[in-house]
Amino acid sequence: MSQSCAGSSSAETTCHETRVQSGMCPACGAKGAPVSIQTVQALAAISLRCLPSTSYQFCHTPHCPVVYYCTDNAQTLTVDQVRERVYQKETGQPDVFICYCFRYRASDLQRATVAENEAIIADIRAGIAAGQCACELRNPQGSCCLGNVYRALRDQG
Repeated sequence: MSQSCAGSSSAETTCHETRVQSGMCPACGAKGAPVSIQTVQALAAISLRCLPSTSYQFCHTPHCPVVYYCTDNAQTLTVDQVRERVYQKETGQPDVFICYCFRYRASDLQRATVAENEAIIADIRAGIAAGQCACELRNPQGSCCLGNVYRALRDQG
């Protein structure tokens, strides 16, 4: 069975050029963050032949189905088209990874004591220092997860 590269949803095929040119998500209109083509390639659950070699943005809006979109209006990838569940899209879900390299879930932080959360942060920092992280490939946002960990801890009080 072959996989079509043609977009199947309106978010994939219709983008407002002015929003895309300014880095805005074609589905929700929020400003995205630049992400490397390597991140998109690593996480795409579609044929890599379908991915144009262009600039991509990461949409962090929780209820928007778009994860990645091209800045040249060529394509979007939705939550159903990536290999990992995306923390930013499912912040309320305890079983979603918040740290993709060291496999910590949101629930690990939620059920931990203050001392245990400090140990989790120390473990992540040690892994980073040892060169054992690959956030640019494993984390859908294409950057270090530590900021997400700190925000989650701050938000839980």
